[in-house]
Amino acid sequence: MSRGPVDCRCQSGTKQGIQAQTVANFYLAFEAQLSIIPVINKIDLKNADPSRVESQIEKVFDIPSEECIRISAKLGTNVEKVLQAVVERIPAPAGSVHEPFKALVFDSNFDHYRGVVANIAVLGGRVKKGDKIVSAHLRKTYEVNELGLLRPDELPTQKLFAGQVGYIIAGMKEVKEAQIGDTLFLQERPVDALPGFKPAKPMVFAGMYPMDQSEYPGLRSAIERLTLNDSSVMVQRDSSLALGAGWRLGFLGLLHMEVFNQRLEQEYNASVIVTAPTVPYKAVLSSAKLIKERGSEEIIIVNPAQFPDRSAVSEYLEPMVLGTILAPDAHTGKIMNLCLNRRGVQKNMVYIDDQRVMMKYLFPLNEIVVDFYDLLKSLSSGYASFDYESAGYQAADLIKMDLLLNGHPVEELTTIVHRERAYTMGKAMCERLKDSIPRQMFEIAVQAAIGSKVIARETIKAYRKNVLAKCYGGDITRKMKLLKKQAEGKKKMRRIGNVDVPKDAFINVLKRKDK
Repeated sequence: MSRGPVDCRCQSGTKQGIQAQTVANFYLAFEAQLSIIPVINKIDLKNADPSRVESQIEKVFDIPSEECIRISAKLGTNVEKVLQAVVERIPAPAGSVHEPFKALVFDSNFDHYRGVVANIAVLGGRVKKGDKIVSAHLRKTYEVNELGLLRPDELPTQKLFAGQVGYIIAGMKEVKEAQIGDTLFLQERPVDALPGFKPAKPMVFAGMYPMDQSEYPGLRSAIERLTLNDSSVMVQRDSSLALGAGWRLGFLGLLHMEVFNQRLEQEYNASVIVTAPTVPYKAVLSSAKLIKERGSEEIIIVNPAQFPDRSAVSEYLEPMVLGTILAPDAHTGKIMNLCLNRRGVQKNMVYIDDQRVMMKYLFPLNEIVVDFYDLLKSLSSGYASFDYESAGYQAADLIKMDLLLNGHPVEELTTIVHRERAYTMGKAMCERLKDSIPRQMFEIAVQAAIGSKVIARETIKAYRKNVLAKCYGGDITRKMKLLKKQAEGKKKMRRIGNVDVPKDAFINVLKRKDK
């Protein structure tokens, strides 16, 4: 990875000081041995306290307060000092034009007329128009059609040399061919790939379906166009008995998923149904037959309906994240209770000054992916900040929970839950489903089940005609006969009748978890 500046900005104007995102980005930059320039912005605000923020930076990051640069981007105050610091503190490129050509791909986008435009940093050698270049990741060969500098607009040139940052167009058809972090080199002079390259791994999965199946071709076209400019989105075709044909998409995080959905609505006017986001679980197989079929002892589960039976699995693994929370001291107790309810394990707790505290928790990703951030903001009156990073996988007692309507499982509502939370989750989903499904002419049993064991139940009562309205007095046996006949009719109707489940019922049940 090349060395470069990291803007460690801290908002001091709203009494919030450094944020969780700043802490996370600092440690990423520190591990990569990048140069760091601490910049404190918004000093023009009325209640700004840059001195307090400087002391926080010194305590948390061990950066002397005199190295911090106080600026106001709005008024332009001291902005020239940031540019001067970049010149003084960032080392010059170390590459030489006499070395073999080696370039780092740090960004890419798709142009409908020119194909993929890859932004590169040339770390060694030189490249010119017409050269044959190779991608270290895909091992594909391309011919350079156009290249140039970024100033910041594209300025076409004939060559790029070591130390320059520019763009390159080489006939790549898909953005996935220009992976961020990949290495480019000349075909006749191969070099070792730059260290640290990791393809983007989706961490959040969700089903996406059109509101009406007639809209399927238009939605497919919109998703294809969006994924051209975002290679980190994983797309798989999927189908559902209730929602029809659709896709299962993989995203880097919940914010990534929300931005993708907003772009679908705003840029392509697409109306979609998005199921509850799920995370990728792993299962370690114990059956020799399954291992031979799958070709691996470990499988990844992105769809709860494909959850393997316990008899064929030695253990289940769930993704974990290390979360950083920065919040005022007054809200610490409520935040700790929230983390405990989400199966969080406290790793560290540090007071960065007399008003703010930084907590680190190890969370299961599934517990924070939906509504954790909203609850955290609500409990802290908006002052807490949260960020997380992947912490690998950990063994967990996971089970598959089915929702049954009159004994028939509904595949779209199948979820993977921790055994400790199964009853709470099952009861909450049954209650929401009861409120979402309209009453029928027969009784509907809504049940949550683990295997053959029912753990929660709600009943939707049937519409019922008053068959005794015509009976004015008379023998009680006549009334009992009419009621018995009605009960037998309802029982028969329940046995042969289909439950009409509207699509918005699936949305209401799936989009939120139990709080």
